[in-house]
Amino acid sequence: MILAIDVHYKTDYAKAVAVLFEPGDAAARHTITERIEQVEDYEPGQFYKRELPCILKITEKIDLNLVSLIIVDRHVYTNNEGGLGLGGKLWKALHQKIPVIGVAKTPFLSNKETVQQVLRGQSNNPLYVSAIGMDLNEAALLVKNMKGDFRMPDILKAVDNLTKEDF
Repeated sequence: MILAIDVHYKTDYAKAVAVLFEPGDAAARHTITERIEQVEDYEPGQFYKRELPCILKITEKIDLNLVSLIIVDRHVYTNNEGGLGLGGKLWKALHQKIPVIGVAKTPFLSNKETVQQVLRGQSNNPLYVSAIGMDLNEAALLVKNMKGDFRMPDILKAVDNLTKEDF
């Protein structure tokens, strides 16, 4: 199973959503939500300090032995030298046991060698796919082939939308 996770920040809490699915699925097989009351303040250049605890909190509700890879809405690397972004920090926090794919809508100037641009649907704007614990080309192909006719795969868009709904 693939696990996709996203987090959205409200005024006084964060909402994390995780969905489990198989590569060919058009919709999630299982959805988990978590309200996180104590959220770190945002630090420029240190976003993972805010988001990683939220992601780890929701993974406590999931049997990670069933998960073959995780997709997050961020970059795996912050630069070409291997500096770890949210995806890389998650991989390390999970003891490097589960590959992580980062899917970002915007590029970093400093990590162009660690991402592969993926065009989907009719969009001329690529997604920026990165990976750790697996081959980057394989990760990009998986994202490219996910269900959906638009730039963002349907399941990833659904996770994003669920994070924004109130509890």
